Amino acid sequence: MNIFLLSDFLINSATEYPDKIALYFGDDSYSYARLYRYSRNLAGFISASGFKKGDRVITYLENSPETVISMFGSLLAGGAFSVVNQTIKAHKLAYIIGNCAPKFIVTDSARVDALRELRSQVNLPPLILIDGKVEGTYDLREIINGDLEPPAMRIVDLDLAAIIYTSGSTGDPKGVALSHRNMVTAARSITQYLENVTSDIILDVLPLSFDYGLYQVLMAFLFSGTVVLEKKFGYPFKLIKLIQSRKVTGLPCVPTMMAIFLQMEGLEKKDLSSVHYISNTGAALPPSYIPRLNKIFPNARIYSMYGLTECKRVAYLPPSMIEKKPDSVGIAMPNTEVYVIDDKGEIRERDAMGELVVRGSNVMRCYWNDPEGTAKVLQPGRYPWEQVLHTGDLFRIDEDGFLYFKGRMDDIIKCRGERVSPKEIENVLYELEDLVAVRVTPVPDEIMGNAIKAEVVRKPGSNISIDEILRHCRENLEDLMLPKYIEIVESLPKSESGKILKK
Repeated sequence: MNIFLLSDFLINSATEYPDKIALYFGDDSYSYARLYRYSRNLAGFISASGFKKGDRVITYLENSPETVISMFGSLLAGGAFSVVNQTIKAHKLAYIIGNCAPKFIVTDSARVDALRELRSQVNLPPLILIDGKVEGTYDLREIINGDLEPPAMRIVDLDLAAIIYTSGSTGDPKGVALSHRNMVTAARSITQYLENVTSDIILDVLPLSFDYGLYQVLMAFLFSGTVVLEKKFGYPFKLIKLIQSRKVTGLPCVPTMMAIFLQMEGLEKKDLSSVHYISNTGAALPPSYIPRLNKIFPNARIYSMYGLTECKRVAYLPPSMIEKKPDSVGIAMPNTEVYVIDDKGEIRERDAMGELVVRGSNVMRCYWNDPEGTAKVLQPGRYPWEQVLHTGDLFRIDEDGFLYFKGRMDDIIKCRGERVSPKEIENVLYELEDLVAVRVTPVPDEIMGNAIKAEVVRKPGSNISIDEILRHCRENLEDLMLPKYIEIVESLPKSESGKILKK
């Protein structure tokens, strides 16, 4: 079985397992053969409409089978896809359309007016609607039930496969341009250490615009598994029922999702034995969650992981090490190498602190149409033929080569002349079961340079006081790390991927 291109994931699975369910969505199901037929028909239509090798299609939808069909239709036509979160603000959507210059946008009728309002700012391409058509648009349902073959063309693994736009919380979104090689390499490495098998059934409630959610579909199609796709992380009890009814084996999460699961009463009494693994990324897994998750999902291996969109995934903690090194995000994943650059700019692979650098075929090609931004993060490596990714993340690497995330380098707090990791303080606060969300940030202070502020969200019904929280901090943190201010808040702002925003 040859797998060089991302589109091969669907082609091979449809060839080997045509009748197998690839995707559950609500009460509907899609076999590999059905998805492949629909994707080919879309590829044939856009190719006949002027779509060329290397062109782009934007999918502006919530999670749906049509999102998946749009992705693979773009690939089968020799182009690339970009899934845009359906909650994005208008000015960022306009920027993405201008930056990406798509040949088509796949969306629904509810978003047509909002898109057309952007015509004064950008060139709006033809719209393909998933729920019928309005004047001047195309109907996806008619297209996928047609019979147009995409033209034969030679695509190699260096060609563009996708552009994933980062959230852009501090400015315009950045388009992470990924080749087929980037994405195939990442998917192969992750499925290898997760030990995925054809019988795996993955529950995916994460947005497909977020690379973590997107790769659940891609990886499942690589090993011919099944995805239970949901529009979003909605009612927790509904998800528990889905896990039971669909016999879900893989549960990808972010910490905010886990916090909600851990608040639910009586989960230990539910039969969740089908879950064989839980994975976590998007933010570090609080160590205090691990024993509680073990009780709820008794058969599950727990993978704490670290990655960033620019290379998809970097490291994972083998489940066998989770009790020995619970606050680590592990070792470099297969076919990836990492090291840190210390304060003197020297490369260190053991027992050091510094900025994490990543090398491997999973590292992006560039930021799309942003050479200056690209040059800041892709820099010459130790060998003359390569560029490596400077992550901007501060890590400690121990004597065994295990990685410990300390925070974004621009998030590290300088207090009394010393560097303080907000993540270490947050992990201590998460040990309190009464707290479900935590954010630690600096506050300017004339004496200390920066004082430390902790904002915390209590679980419903909890009356834990600031004094009790501070007492716990005094018992578990050095004086330098003690929060000067603790504020109890109703909620904390989150990104579309569920990560608590620092800025």
